Amino acid sequence: MDQRRAEPDRNNSINPVSLYGEFTLTDNRKVRCAVSLTERDLIVQRLTSAPVGRSKVVLSLKDCVGCRAYLEDDNADPAAYFAAHFYPLRRRWVSSGVSRQRAEQCFRLAALQDPRANLEEAEKWARAVRERAARQQSLRRNGVLMSTLSRPSRMMLLVNPQSGQGQALTLYNNHIQRMLNEAGVTHTLVITERQNHARELVKEADLSQWDALVIMSGDGLLFEVINGLLERPDWAEAVRTPLGILPGGSGNALAASVHHYSGASLVSTEELLVSCGFLLCQGLVAHMDLVSIQLSSGPRLFSFLSMAWGFVADVDIESEKYRHVGAARFTVGTLVRLASLRVYKGKLAYLPASEDDHSEDEGSGNNMARHCNGQASSVAPSGDSPRQNTFHNSCHSNNSHKVRRTESTCKALGGPPDSLLPPLDQPLPSDWVVVTEEDFVLMLAMYQSHLAEDLLAAPHATSDDGVIHLFYVRAGISRAALLKLFLAMEKGAHLATNCQHLVHAKVRALRLEPHSPKGIITVDGEVVDYGPVQAEVHRGLARLITG
Repeated sequence: MDQRRAEPDRNNSINPVSLYGEFTLTDNRKVRCAVSLTERDLIVQRLTSAPVGRSKVVLSLKDCVGCRAYLEDDNADPAAYFAAHFYPLRRRWVSSGVSRQRAEQCFRLAALQDPRANLEEAEKWARAVRERAARQQSLRRNGVLMSTLSRPSRMMLLVNPQSGQGQALTLYNNHIQRMLNEAGVTHTLVITERQNHARELVKEADLSQWDALVIMSGDGLLFEVINGLLERPDWAEAVRTPLGILPGGSGNALAASVHHYSGASLVSTEELLVSCGFLLCQGLVAHMDLVSIQLSSGPRLFSFLSMAWGFVADVDIESEKYRHVGAARFTVGTLVRLASLRVYKGKLAYLPASEDDHSEDEGSGNNMARHCNGQASSVAPSGDSPRQNTFHNSCHSNNSHKVRRTESTCKALGGPPDSLLPPLDQPLPSDWVVVTEEDFVLMLAMYQSHLAEDLLAAPHATSDDGVIHLFYVRAGISRAALLKLFLAMEKGAHLATNCQHLVHAKVRALRLEPHSPKGIITVDGEVVDYGPVQAEVHRGLARLITG
């Protein structure tokens, strides 16, 4: 074929070609291709008819995780090679949805007899692909992107080999190791050996060696890591270390949330792992809210996902015995608990989020410094629930109730001070809403979108909206109605059921006082001491590798 006819129009103002070349495929030297690189795409056009197949492939650079140039070990071969690695969204065979699937393009460059000259040309292509792919990632953030990880990145990858069905290491070997290598990410694999092992490691680690800490497990391991970071003397800097999540457990709520924030359609199991691995390789970093949890005993805890009491907490913990069935354990646990539905007595109160909070915290990604100086934390809600509008007329400034501490006290406590919470044994401020009902089926506080892979509990939540999404279900709901709620939650449609027993409010802080003598309270799926508990959101305190 005439090369002049194959060469694309370089003057296309919409997507002009910046590099053009003709190479053979690495795995079949009989196939010659015209390769064009634009600002947005890598375009591969076959110039030979054998073997029969698709003649043209267009791969979007926003789906590219890496590109490398190399020489083979064979000294007699003067050719150089470059390989580009993509994970585009493609339609699944078994359903109408789409998921990320690996696509690789490898080319052989042998125009010259000098291997070094061929390698130089291959490196020029690889560098150009990487640079344009990085620009595409930044462009599609549209001003939302906070930062990107440095390239090449150095990650500590913590894996719990016992999480989920005990398949975390196998999943790492089958998927993640190759993806990180393709993206040029240097990583050190750390296998946790016991409970709180990760917490101890990050408390003592030299964090300057790492660009990110990545957790491949269920949500419990990330809970350890976050609290370990906030127990360090240098917590204010340590908590800014970007955190990555790869699903390796049975719940995988944060991994499902990160996937959801990327705008992709629902996936599960290994497809979710590939999606989160792709986002990790891109290295885009956003802020993430953390919620401080005060118990009547022991030090504060910091939570990234949820706090639960009643039905949800019971199912989470009681379903541990079904861990061998993976994510289905929650379905089994739900059906078992529905068969003997419990009612829990207690008192619930909360500080509603209001539109006034948004102007206070506009553009604040660095409110840790204000926390340490004793300033008030402030949040920005993303709209109000109709159920809480009646409370906003009574809301007023909470300045008289703020907790003011010196910088030295702030550092000693580990983490920013709580500015909205009085001590647990003291009355609440007058602008808090007290729920009069004392009989509950459940209380659930969410600050990510997903409660599990298949439970979209807070569909409008984002990682840094500064809001706790509070849900509670009053006693009197039937088993059938409660089951209907959880089935609707699979698609985030539970609020649209208009269930009279379900209440949703966006809040900045809350307090729960259980009156039932026995019960379970969980924070990020971990059991905490049963008794009075209160919580406050700290907007954008942590960093999350997300889409």
